[in-house]
Amino acid sequence: MTEPCYDVAHLGHVELYSDRFDESLDFFTRVYGLTESGREGDSVYLRAYDDYEFHTLKLTRHHTTGVGHIAYRTSSAEALERRVKVIEEKGWGVGWTEGDLGHGRAYQFKSPDGHLFELYWDTREYVAPPEEKPALKNIAQRYHGRGASPRRLDHVNLLAADVSLIREFMTTALGSRVTEMIQLDNGRIGGCWFTINNKTYDLACSEDHTGSHGRFHHVTYACDQREDILRAADIFLENGVHIESGPHKHAIQGTFFLYVWEPAGNRVELANAGARLILRPDWKPVVWTEADRKKGQAWGMKTIETFHTHGTPPVAHK
Repeated sequence: MTEPCYDVAHLGHVELYSDRFDESLDFFTRVYGLTESGREGDSVYLRAYDDYEFHTLKLTRHHTTGVGHIAYRTSSAEALERRVKVIEEKGWGVGWTEGDLGHGRAYQFKSPDGHLFELYWDTREYVAPPEEKPALKNIAQRYHGRGASPRRLDHVNLLAADVSLIREFMTTALGSRVTEMIQLDNGRIGGCWFTINNKTYDLACSEDHTGSHGRFHHVTYACDQREDILRAADIFLENGVHIESGPHKHAIQGTFFLYVWEPAGNRVELANAGARLILRPDWKPVVWTEADRKKGQAWGMKTIETFHTHGTPPVAHK
């Protein structure tokens, strides 16, 4: 297929598991600065102040850590049916669910590595209560300044034993485009960055050096400016949050970043991509080699070792 597919509109939400649920919830609300919009069963629904939907993070009490599922919203009800047809033809389908507090019925399917995805169209728009109502009509919720206060969900990064299979899956199931990738000397793809709209990426996948399947690397929310991330670093420091790497600038994608581990061990990022968008319709993937990556991040800082070894749920490194 040479013509881009726009059946999928955007990354909708990510479900994270926590085996230290109360501590994780405190981190995401008080320290990270998300807003709780609802509760159901073992899950709490969270969102950033300018996410238009009811939730973008579903935090679920669990016996371990990692990702529960990754959800994308389609561009129409008809687009949802078209994507389901393709997914079922490829043998990736799981089946329909009735949805949850944040959206209507959804179709679930699995990546070749075992990550659970879902697609939905009917969604619940967030309606701010009086105390959170913004002064400007084009913002979902007033800026509350609580914790790091990110603006919106940005992307999720997964781990997989074979990134090339994820590339086929993302481009076929969702119609994603590859914007950048790492080509290893041994011929394997070390990492791949995908987008389904004009953002530089909404999902990335890195090679899992343990050989495990279905694991999680990190979830990222976006801030308006770099200064927000510098402020967040001090907030994390004051609250005893483990700062893993940054603030610094990525070479790949050019985002200004800060990585921390929430109390259960899931990696969380704050990022600012500036004004960078992929507007070129015939964009060709930028390919980075091992030699390129050994130069480190944009300003020369070497990638910290745990970035390659730490993922959730934890497994023994081979």
